[in-house]
Amino acid sequence: MQKINAKIADAVSLLRNYFSMHRRAIRLVLGIILAFSAFLYVVFLRAPADFPVNKMVHVEKGNSLEELTVSLNKDNVLRTPIVFKWFIRFLGGETKVKAGDYLFTESIALPRVALRMVLGEFNLTPTKITLPEGSSRKEMVAVFAKNLPNFDKEKFLLESASDEGYLFPDTYLFFPNASTEEIISTLRENFSAKIETLRDDIRKTKKTLREIIIMASIVEKEAHTMEDRKIIAGILWKRVQIGMPLQVDAPFYYAIGKGTYNLTQKDLKTDSPYNTYTRTGLPAGPIGNPGIDSIFAAIYPKTSPYLYYLSDREGNVYYSATFDKHKKNKVLYIN
Repeated sequence: MQKINAKIADAVSLLRNYFSMHRRAIRLVLGIILAFSAFLYVVFLRAPADFPVNKMVHVEKGNSLEELTVSLNKDNVLRTPIVFKWFIRFLGGETKVKAGDYLFTESIALPRVALRMVLGEFNLTPTKITLPEGSSRKEMVAVFAKNLPNFDKEKFLLESASDEGYLFPDTYLFFPNASTEEIISTLRENFSAKIETLRDDIRKTKKTLREIIIMASIVEKEAHTMEDRKIIAGILWKRVQIGMPLQVDAPFYYAIGKGTYNLTQKDLKTDSPYNTYTRTGLPAGPIGNPGIDSIFAAIYPKTSPYLYYLSDREGNVYYSATFDKHKKNKVLYIN
């Protein structure tokens, strides 16, 4: 045992002496190796400067390695396409590449891109998206665009043109590669599910679903509490019944982007399907997508002696049965 230990000690001593004598040469060789490795990385393996961060990259099923490489190079995923081919072949060839949508949340080097595509690491986890009650389609577009990398704004607005009011505002889980059709269908199906148990009561009102949703979309913008929503719904249905213009400002914001405190006399006199001052009855369509409370209020309005109401900047609502009282409230709480 002593002889073995002695031999080990002698070997260690020889190595120390060798490294001591050739330290400079060894450092030079290691430096050359590191410099060459860095050169290879920078020139061939590093991600391009315009790598598609937070964007979806699609790999078509059945593509050849050449077609795959051309597609990835076009999407700015690769710095050196030929090196990517070498890595794919080393990892098993083009048949090992998993087709689908890949989401890159950061720039990654070429070897990692190849490995992810062979392993099928799509990095697609559901994103929680909350659509506020009363959101219009245009407002929903902003929410989706912020959360879904490949969301097509124009396509959504085009394909949902007849769905305003019926895209239920709620919290959803969508994959980053969710299609426009899938998103619209999900929102519509949720609306149908929410409204299903209310259909009999809607029929009893002798109003159409469309009329209920238009009213609910207005109520959504006019009040913040359930009590106020039901009272205001009662007032507005009463105005419809007696042929009095609704005279509400919310539709103007939907039509021309102006709210109560920005409307001019010219705006109020300009006739349009959404001007509730120049026309009687309901506006041409929903002005947003109401939540369930506003839909309830439109179906089950509260009867009251009031015919007028107004809201201050804090959202407090003041009611009156006569126009004179309404004018006094306006002086007290608005002007």
